Amino acid sequence: MKAVTWQGKRDVRVEQVPDPTIQHDTDAIIEVTASGLCGSDLHLYEVLGPFMTPGDILGHEPMGRVVETGSGVTNLSVGDRVVVPFQIACGSCWMCSRDLQTQCETTQNREHGMGASLFGYSSLYGAVPGGQAELLRVPHADYGPIKIESDLDDEHFVYLSDVMPTAFQALEYAQVGEGDTLLVIGLGPIGDMAARLALHRGVRVIGADLVPERLARTAARGAETYDVTKVDVAEIVREATAGRGADGVIDAVGMEAHGSPVAQAGQTAVGFLPDFLARKAMTTVSVDRLGAFHIAVDAVRRGGTISLSGVYAGTVDPIPMQTLFDKQVTLKMGQANVKRWETQVKPLAEDSSDPLGLADFATHRVPLDQAPEVYKNFQDKADNTVKVLFKP
Repeated sequence: MKAVTWQGKRDVRVEQVPDPTIQHDTDAIIEVTASGLCGSDLHLYEVLGPFMTPGDILGHEPMGRVVETGSGVTNLSVGDRVVVPFQIACGSCWMCSRDLQTQCETTQNREHGMGASLFGYSSLYGAVPGGQAELLRVPHADYGPIKIESDLDDEHFVYLSDVMPTAFQALEYAQVGEGDTLLVIGLGPIGDMAARLALHRGVRVIGADLVPERLARTAARGAETYDVTKVDVAEIVREATAGRGADGVIDAVGMEAHGSPVAQAGQTAVGFLPDFLARKAMTTVSVDRLGAFHIAVDAVRRGGTISLSGVYAGTVDPIPMQTLFDKQVTLKMGQANVKRWETQVKPLAEDSSDPLGLADFATHRVPLDQAPEVYKNFQDKADNTVKVLFKP
């Protein structure tokens, strides 16, 4: 089969690789019909290379049709249309029973001190082959896959794998309701979707980014948007909220934030180290650029909440603890627990009126062969690349 493979920093290639096979009785094999390119994939492309092996298959936002099941999979049949959550969870352990699927104790990667395994996301998360491929083996298919019985096309549902539940959890964690003010920092796929969900709820949304096309795209949905390179976003938010600040802030950027030359230099330096030293450096030194997080701390009101959905990697990055304490700020964060939010987000995808604009959420729809080009464009924020769907 064809698959998008990691070969080195900023080097992805489409190769012929062996077809996946059933390895456990709770496995299924799906023929992938759509698979997203996620902002988190850029962390592998650029920063987390020390945890990758040449040939690793990328991608964690797939959907498709079941072509084979193990004997323990009784909830799916060949031909079923399914979306596959990006994390792999068993559904029955202590963590899963508490709707913390990203902490699944069955697939947890204890040797690295990390949570549940993820598709296509480095040795830190199990080195499981990903979904930017023609076929995908789905472990724990007796629990994970979300069955789709609607006649609407893939683009209404593929975002259930990651984008919609991640954005929904970010919004839930921000603890805002109708009439409240939410600041969303970073208007890539997750920030854009979080803004759409918040507007759908009647929340006032202020969005911040530095890419004109992303700002315009979110503004067209009804948000107030600002270019972080041209204005003091925190001051704008205070002016719009009687001096208080935002009730909630979503940082949808994470480690890729601009604004810290020192951390950027650190990321670059790590790239020159041998892998065994680079892995140590990545997990013990400052490699994050905290520009977005500092805006969040400045902009949130006293007693407000900051919700982190962007991925951070460093462990000794300085953060303004005095300010966070003095402002009595709540921090909530983590990978989205997809199955926890399934019943809330799936009806929005099934709604034929398309309240979130899912049908045109993707900016690019490409075959797998174009992966090297679209990865580069996404990283460089070129060609209006906001959301890419691969159509194997």
